[in-house]
Amino acid sequence: MSAAQLYTKYTRVWIPDPDEVWRSAEIIKDYKEGDKSLQLKLEDETLYEYPIDPPGSELPFLRNPDILVGQNDLTGLSYLHEPAVLHNLKVRFLESNHIYTYCGIVLVAINPFEQLPIYGQDVIYAYSGQNMGDMDPHIFAVAEEAYRQMARDEKNQSIIVSGESGAGKTVSAKYAMRFFATVGGSASETNIEAKVLASSPIMEAFGNAKTTRNDNSSRFGKYIQIGFDKRYHIIGANMRTYLLEKSRVVFQAEDERNYHIFYQLCASSSLPEFKDLGLTCAEDFFYTSQGGDMSIDGVDDADDFEKTRHAFTLLGVKESHQMTIFRIIAAILHLGNLKIQGERDGEVCSVSSEDEHLSSFCSLLGVEHSQMQHWLCHRKLVTTAETYVKSMSLHQVVNARNALAKLIYAQLFNWIVQHVNQALHTTVKQHSFIGVLDIYGFETFEVNSFEQFCINYANEKLQQQFNSHVFKLEQEEYMKEEIPWTLIDFYDNQPCIDLIEAKLGILDLLDEECKMPKGTDQNWAQKLYDRHSASQHFQKPRMSNTSFIVLHFADKVEYQSEGFLEKNRDTVYEEQINILKASQYQMVADLFQEDKDAVPATPGAKRTPRINVRSAKPAFKAANKEHRKTVGHQFRNSLQLLMETLNATSPHYVRCIKPNDEKIPFKFDPKRAVQQLRACGVLETIRISAAGFPSRWSYPDFFNRYSVLMNKRDLSKSDMKQICQTLLKDLIKDPDKFQFGRTKIFFRAGQVAYLEKLRADKFRAATIMIQKTVRGWLQRARYQRLRRATLALQRHTRGHLARRLFQHLRRTRAAIILQKQYRMLRMRRAFLRVRSATLTIQAFARGMFVRRIYHQMLMEHKATILQKYARGWLVRARLRRARAAAVVLQSHWRRLRARRQLQALRIEARSAQHLKKLNIGMENKVVQLQRKVDEQNKENKLLNEQLSMLTSAHSSEVEKLKKELQQYQQTQQGDGKQLLSLQEEMEQLRMELERAHSEREVLEDSHGKERDLLRKRICDLEEENALLKQEKEELNSRILCQSEDEFARNTVEENMQMKKELEEERSRYQNLVKEYASLEQRYDNLRDEITIFKQQTPGHRRNPSNQSSLESDSNNPSICTSEIGDTEDVIQQVEEIGMEKAAMDMTLFLKLQKRVRELELERKKLQAQLEKKEQESKKSQVNEIKTEVTSEHEDFAYNSLKRQELESENKKLKNDLNELRKAIADHATQNNSSNDVQDGYNLLLNQLKLANEELEVRKEEVLILRSQIMKAAQQKETGKNMESISPNASWPNSDRHVDQEDAIEAYQGMCETNRKTEDWGYLNEDGELGLAYQGLKQVARLLEAQLQDQRREHEEEMEALKNQVDLMQEELEKQQQAFLQTLQLSPEVQVEFGLQQEITRLTNENLDLKELLEKLEKNEKKLKKQLKIYMKKVQDFEASQTKVPVERRSHERSMQVAVQRKEKDFQGMLEYYKEDEPLLIRNLITDLKPQAVSATVPCLPAYILYMCIRHADYINDDQKVHSLLTSTINGVKKVLKKHQDDFEMTSFWLANTCRLLHCLKQYSGEECFMTQNTAKQNEHCLKNFDLTEYRQVLGHLSIQIYQQLINIAEGILQPMIVSAVLENESIQGLSIVKLVGYRKYSSNAGDSSYSLDEMIRQLNTFHSIMCDQGLDPEIIQQVFKQLFYMINAIALNNLLLRKDVCSWSTGMQLRFNISQLEEWLHGKNLQQSGAAQTLEPLIQAAQLLQLKKKTSEDAEAICSLCTSLTTQQIVKILNLYTPVNEFEERVTVAFIRNIQKQLQERNDPPQLLLDFKHMFPVLFPFNPSAITMDSIHLPASLNLDFLNKV
Repeated sequence: MSAAQLYTKYTRVWIPDPDEVWRSAEIIKDYKEGDKSLQLKLEDETLYEYPIDPPGSELPFLRNPDILVGQNDLTGLSYLHEPAVLHNLKVRFLESNHIYTYCGIVLVAINPFEQLPIYGQDVIYAYSGQNMGDMDPHIFAVAEEAYRQMARDEKNQSIIVSGESGAGKTVSAKYAMRFFATVGGSASETNIEAKVLASSPIMEAFGNAKTTRNDNSSRFGKYIQIGFDKRYHIIGANMRTYLLEKSRVVFQAEDERNYHIFYQLCASSSLPEFKDLGLTCAEDFFYTSQGGDMSIDGVDDADDFEKTRHAFTLLGVKESHQMTIFRIIAAILHLGNLKIQGERDGEVCSVSSEDEHLSSFCSLLGVEHSQMQHWLCHRKLVTTAETYVKSMSLHQVVNARNALAKLIYAQLFNWIVQHVNQALHTTVKQHSFIGVLDIYGFETFEVNSFEQFCINYANEKLQQQFNSHVFKLEQEEYMKEEIPWTLIDFYDNQPCIDLIEAKLGILDLLDEECKMPKGTDQNWAQKLYDRHSASQHFQKPRMSNTSFIVLHFADKVEYQSEGFLEKNRDTVYEEQINILKASQYQMVADLFQEDKDAVPATPGAKRTPRINVRSAKPAFKAANKEHRKTVGHQFRNSLQLLMETLNATSPHYVRCIKPNDEKIPFKFDPKRAVQQLRACGVLETIRISAAGFPSRWSYPDFFNRYSVLMNKRDLSKSDMKQICQTLLKDLIKDPDKFQFGRTKIFFRAGQVAYLEKLRADKFRAATIMIQKTVRGWLQRARYQRLRRATLALQRHTRGHLARRLFQHLRRTRAAIILQKQYRMLRMRRAFLRVRSATLTIQAFARGMFVRRIYHQMLMEHKATILQKYARGWLVRARLRRARAAAVVLQSHWRRLRARRQLQALRIEARSAQHLKKLNIGMENKVVQLQRKVDEQNKENKLLNEQLSMLTSAHSSEVEKLKKELQQYQQTQQGDGKQLLSLQEEMEQLRMELERAHSEREVLEDSHGKERDLLRKRICDLEEENALLKQEKEELNSRILCQSEDEFARNTVEENMQMKKELEEERSRYQNLVKEYASLEQRYDNLRDEITIFKQQTPGHRRNPSNQSSLESDSNNPSICTSEIGDTEDVIQQVEEIGMEKAAMDMTLFLKLQKRVRELELERKKLQAQLEKKEQESKKSQVNEIKTEVTSEHEDFAYNSLKRQELESENKKLKNDLNELRKAIADHATQNNSSNDVQDGYNLLLNQLKLANEELEVRKEEVLILRSQIMKAAQQKETGKNMESISPNASWPNSDRHVDQEDAIEAYQGMCETNRKTEDWGYLNEDGELGLAYQGLKQVARLLEAQLQDQRREHEEEMEALKNQVDLMQEELEKQQQAFLQTLQLSPEVQVEFGLQQEITRLTNENLDLKELLEKLEKNEKKLKKQLKIYMKKVQDFEASQTKVPVERRSHERSMQVAVQRKEKDFQGMLEYYKEDEPLLIRNLITDLKPQAVSATVPCLPAYILYMCIRHADYINDDQKVHSLLTSTINGVKKVLKKHQDDFEMTSFWLANTCRLLHCLKQYSGEECFMTQNTAKQNEHCLKNFDLTEYRQVLGHLSIQIYQQLINIAEGILQPMIVSAVLENESIQGLSIVKLVGYRKYSSNAGDSSYSLDEMIRQLNTFHSIMCDQGLDPEIIQQVFKQLFYMINAIALNNLLLRKDVCSWSTGMQLRFNISQLEEWLHGKNLQQSGAAQTLEPLIQAAQLLQLKKKTSEDAEAICSLCTSLTTQQIVKILNLYTPVNEFEERVTVAFIRNIQKQLQERNDPPQLLLDFKHMFPVLFPFNPSAITMDSIHLPASLNLDFLNKV
C-alpha cells in the first residue's frame, strides 16, 4: 500500500514535540510522492508544515482510529509504535483510571500514587479461574496465569517485577503474594503470607532508604520463592537478596537518608531499654546527617520502629537477639563519629583512647578497647621472612573504618535474611514453586558509579532473557498456525553483556586492577580505553579521562570510574575481623565466622524442583590479608544463579512505570513515561511484534466484523474461510501484508487500520445515502404540512370576517331598541317622583294636626296616674321599713345557729378526712376483711350451735347427777360433804359460763362496731377509687389520642428494625453453623489423613460428629425428667448450662431479677416479724408451755392410732400381695400365651391400684374420725367444765367437714365391731368421774390455748394486712408522683414512658405466667415420671415372662407379623429390635438411592423414621430414641460427605431432614404445632419424651445440608453464568466483535461456551428435582433466590472487570437475557421468592449501558435510575464504556465528574465488586403434613422386613 493511499486528507498522524514527546495532527492536504513537506493542522487549530527531507523518507507515524484507542492490550493496536503506545497508556490512565495494560506478555503497571479499591478478596475471587484475556488487565490476572500454568504444565513459574525506584515494584509483588496465599491457601490459610508481610517492615527498615526519587526506595533486590505441594497449596517460602547498597551506610547524597533503621533507633533512644546504647538524635551522628534532611513527611520513625520490633517478635526472633541487633546498629553510628587524628601530614594517624564513641563502639560489640584502637590505625604486612606492622594514612584509615562499618551492616543484613527464611521454612516436600522477583530497573543519573553499573548489568541480562522469551513465543504462535516463519531481526544485547562479563571485559579488568598493589581508578579507566575502544557498545568521553560510556539496550550511560576499585574491593583487614570474632557477644562473633558448609550451585540442581536458595552476598571468608572475592565477582555469580533459576521456569513480566516525579495522583508525564518504557523493554516487545504479523483475527470474528465489505455473491457461500480469503485478496493487493493460518488471519502493522478505514468509508457512504433520503423525506413532509396549514388559515380568516360583519349588524339593531326603552323609562320615573312628593306632603300635614290633639289628652291622663302611684309608694315605704327590721333580727339569729352547725360539720369533716387518708389503698384489704368477718360470723354461729348442744347436754347431765345424788343421799348419808363440794364446783362452773357469755357479748359488740366501721371505710374507698379510675381513664384516653399516630409509626419502625435484627441474627447463627460444619469437615479430613499416614488397620472408630452429638446429648438430655421452676433449680440450670449461655437468656435473667426482688421483700417482712416476735417472746412463753402439753397429748393420740392402723393395713397388704403372686404364678404355668398373661396381669394390676387408692382414703377417714370422736366423747363426759370454752374454738381437722353426730355414731359402731363397748353408767365406778373432770379441765385449757392461737393469728393477719395496705399506699404514691411527672413531660416522652410502664407490667405478667406454666409442667413431668415407673414395672414383668431362647426369635417375629397383618389394627408405629438398628440405618439412609422411593410418598424415609421413634416413645425407651436419632443424624452426615457433589442426593436428604423435623414438631403435643392436625393425627403424638433439643440438632443439620446444596448448585452454574448471560448472543446480529490483542488469542481455545438456554435447562433440572422429592416450596424459593443472587453477582463483577463487554450492544443483549430469566421465574411461580429483586443491580447496569451519556440531564437520569449500584460501580462502568464503532462517542471525563459530584452524598460501601459468596440466612417454616402414619405403606424394595407394624 503506497504512502499516497495512507497519507490522505483527514488522516491523523503523530509528530515529535519537545514538551509532550508526541503530538497529534491532522493532514489537511493529500500527500503526493515527491512532496517536501506535509500540510498539517494541530489540535489547537493552528497550521503546521512538517518537513520531509529527503522526500518520502521520514513520514510521521500514523494514528490509530479512535475505536482502537484504550485497548487492554497494546498489541491489539493496528499501528504499533512509540506514540501509539504512549497515547494508549495515557488515555487509559487519565480518562479511565486504568493503571494496568497488557503489552503482549508484559503487564505494564502505572503507579497511581493513591490506594485503589481493586485489591480486595472479592477481586481475587473474580480473577481466580479466569483466562488471562477474559478480564481487564490486573496483577491478579498475571498471578492467576502463573498459578494455572504451574498446575497445568507442572512447571515452575516466575513473575519478574521491575521498574525504577518509586514505580511500585514492591507493592505489585506484595499483591501477587496475596493472590497466591488466598488461592493456594490450605489448612494454614494465609499464614505464609502473614509471615512474609511481617517480614516487610524488617526488610524495609534495614534495606530501604529515602532517595531523591522515592521516600521508601528498596536499595536491594529480592527473589521470593513460594513453595507448593502436590495439591498446589502453599507450604513455605524463601527469600534471596541481591546487591545491597552498602555504600549508603557511610555516605548519602544531598536530600537523601541512610537506611531507615538508623533513624528509627535514634527516634526511640529515649526508651529505658536503650539507655545503654548512648544514642541521641540523628543529627549528632556523621553516618546519618550527610544528606541534610533527617525526616520524611508523613512518617513517624518511632512508630515504624515499634512495627519493626513487633515484626521481629512475630517471626520468632528472641528479645536478646533483637537487643544485640540494635546494639550493632548503634555501634555503627558510634564508629562513624570516631575522631581520627593525623600526624606527619596525614601519613600517620591515631585515635584517642578517651574517645567516648570508641568506648561505646567497643562496649556495644563486646570487643577489646586497646586492640580496636590500635588496629583501626595500623595494618599487618606479611612477607616470607617476617611480619611488619605498618601505620596507615588518614585516607586509608577513613576508608578502612567505612569498610568495617559496611561489612558489619552487610553481615547483619544477611543474618536477618537468614532468620526470615528460617521462619518461612517448611519441612514438607516441595513439589513446585512460583518465584516473585522484585528487582531494580535500569538507572541513569548525573553521576553514575559502581552501584548503577551493577544494576544496569543485571537489567542487560534480564532484557536478554526477556527478548529471547518474546521471540520464542512469537515463533511458537507462527508454527502453531502453520505460517511460513521468517527470521525477525530483533535487538540482541549479547555484545553488551560480553563487554561487561566476558574474558578481559570490564569486570575482569576491574578485578585485575584490584589485585594490583598500586592499582588506581585512572589506571583501570586507561586499560578500558585501550582494550575496548573498538567496541560498538563502549565509548570514551571527549572531555574526561576518568569516565567511560556504555551503550546499554535502554540508553547510553556515562560512568565515573572514581571509587570503582574501592567499592569492588570492599577491603576489610583481617586484624579488625579477628577482633570482632573474639567478641563476648556470641551473635556478633557468629556474624563473622567462616561458612564452611557453603556449597556452590551446580547445573545439576535443576533436576529437582527445589533450588538451593542463598543470599546473593555469601558468608564472609577471610584471606590472609583481605577478601579474595570482589563485589563484582560475587554479584556476577549471584546473577548467574538467578538467571539459571529464571531459565528453568516460565517467566511472567510486570513492568512498573512511575508517571511523575512529584508523586501526584493520576498525573502523567510523557517524558518520564517514555524514558521508562524504553528502559523496561516494552517498546522492544512492540517492535518485535510489529516486525511480524501483530494483528490477528479468527475467521468468525473477521467475518462478523467486515462482512459489510462483502458482496451478496460472496456471502451466499458456505465456507467462511474461503469468503475471508476472497475478500482480503480483493481489498489488499499485496499478499505479503497478510497470511492465512489454520484458525486465524495474520496482518502486518497498519492493515487492520486500513480495513477499518474501508469499513468506515462504507458506513460513511451508507450514512450519507440514508441522510439524503431522510432529509428529502423530511423536507417533503414539511412542505405538505405548510400547505395544509396555509389552507386552514385562509379558511378560518374568511369565516372570521363574516362573523364580524354579522356581529356588527346585530349590535346596531340592539342599540336602537335599548335607546327607545331607556327614554321611556326615564320619563315614567320623573312622573312618579312628582306624584309621590305630593302625597307625602298631604299625609304629613294631616298627621301633625291629629298628633297635637292626642298629646293634650295624654298629658291629662298621665297626671292622674302620677297621683295614684305617689300615694301608693308612701304606704309601701312604711311597710318596707318594718319588714327590714324584722329581717335583720331573723338574720342575726340564723347566723348564730349556722355558726354552731358549721363548727360541728368541720369537726366531722376533719375526722372523715383523716379517716379517708388513713384508708387510701385499702379497698382490696377491706374486701378481704369483710370476707374474714363473714367467716368469723359463720364460725360464731357454729360455735353457738355447739354451745347450745353442750348446754343441753350439760343440763341433762346435771339432771342425771341430781337423780344420782338423791340416790346417794338415800343410800349413803355420809356423803353430804362431798355433795356440797360438788354443788360448789357446779356453782363455780355456772359463774364461769356466765362470764364466758358476757365476754362473748362484749366480743360480739366490738365485732359489730368494727364491721360497721369497715363497711363505712369500704364505701369511702370505693368512691375514691371510682374517682381515681375515672381520672386515669380520662388521662389515658387523652394521651392515647395524642400519640396514636406516632405510636403506630414507631411500632412499624420498631417492627422493621426487629425484623432486620432477626435476619442479621439468623444470618450470623447460620454462618456459625456453616463454620462449625466446615471445621467438622476439616477435622474429619485431618483425622483420615492421620489414619492413612499411620497405616493403621481399619476398625470401628467413632465419628467426631458422633462424639459431638453424643456429648451434646449427654449434656442436654432430650428426655427431660428434672424439675425446673424454683429459683434454686434456675440457679442450678445456670450452673449446668454455663454462665455465658445463661447470660444470653433474657427470660431467665428477668425471672432471677424478679425472684431477687421478691426475696428482698420477704427478707424485710421476716425482719419485721422477727422484731415483733422478740418483743412478744416474753408474753408468749407461758402460752407456749401450756399449749405444748395439750398439743403433745393430741399428737401422741393421733400418731398412736395412725401407727396401729398402718401396721394392720401393712399386714393385710402383704398377705394380699403374696396371694396375688401365687395366683399369677399358677396362672402363668398353666397358660403359656403371652397375651393372656398380659391381660391377667393388667387386670390384677388395675384391681391392686383401685384397692390401694380406696385403702388410702379409708385409712385417712378412720384416723380423722377416731381422733375427733375420742375428743368429742371426752368433751361430752366433762360437759360441766365447758363454760370456759371460747366461742371461737374450732374442731381439729375441721376442713374435712365431718358432722359431729355422724362421727359419734361411727365411733359407737366401730366400738361395737371391735367388741370394746362400754356402758356410760359405769363411769362412776372406781372414781372415774373425777378423772373425767380432770380430763374436762385439760380439754378446757386446750380450747383456751387454741383460742389464744387463733387470736394471735388474727392479729398477725391484721398486721400483715396493715403492711400490705402501707405497701399499696406507697406504691400508689409512687404512681401518683410518676403520673404527675409524666404530665409535665412532652407528649412524645409521655408515650415512651407509658410504653415502658406497659412493657414492664407485661413482662411481670409474662414472668408470672411462665412460673405458673413451669409449675404445671413440673406437675406434668412428675406424672410422666410416675407413669414411666409403672411402665418400667410392666416392662420388667414382660421381660421376666417372655424370656425365650434366641433361636426362637424369628419364629416369634413371624407370629407377630401374622397377628398384626390387619390394616385396621395398624397404629402408625414400627417396631424393631435394638440389634437391627444398624441394618435400619444402612437400608434406609446409607445405601438408599432417591430413585428407589421415587414412586412412593415423598419423604418416605422421614415418615418411617418417625414411626420408629414413635414406637420407642410408646414403650418409654429413652435409650432407643437417643440411639436412633443419633444414628440417623450421623448416617445422613456420612451420606452427604460421600456425595458432596450430587445435587439430587443432597436435595433428597434436605427434603427428608426437613420432613422429619416437621413431624417432630407436628406430633410433639405442643398446641402451636397442632392447629392443622386431624383427630387421627393427634392420636399419633409423642406421649413421653420432649425432643425439642433434637429438633434443634436437626435444624442445624438442615442448615448444613442447605448450604451444601447451594454450593453444589453454584459449582454447576458458575461456569455457565458469564458465557450465558454476558457473552451469549441471544439476539442474532446485535453484538459487534471488538478488537482484541495477544492475550485474548493466547487463551485456551478449548474453553466451553454455554448458551442461556443451557443455563435455563439446568435451572429446570434443579427445580424438577426439588419438587419431585417433596422439598418445601418456601425452601425452593430461598434456593433460587440464592442462585439468582449469585448469577447477578458474578455477571456484574465480570462486567465491572471487562472492558470488552461494556458497550451499548452488550447492554441490550444483557437486558434481553435477564428478561428471559424473569420469564422463567414467572413460569415456575417463583415471583414471591425475591429472586427477581436480586437481579436489580444487573438490570440497572444494562440500562446504564443503554442510556445517553452526554448532558447534565442524562447524568440526573442515571443517578435517579441506578439506585442499586454504588457510586464506584457506576463510575467504573462509565470508565469502561467502549464505543462499538466510530460513530459513537466516548464518555467524557467531565460527564463522569458530574456523576461523581451528584452521587457524593451517597453512603455506599467501599468495595467495588459484589460478594458472590454471600449467603442469605435460610428459614425453615413449619409445614405440617396431611398424611397419617397408619396410611403409609412400606415398599418391599427397601428391605425393611424386620420392621413390625404395631
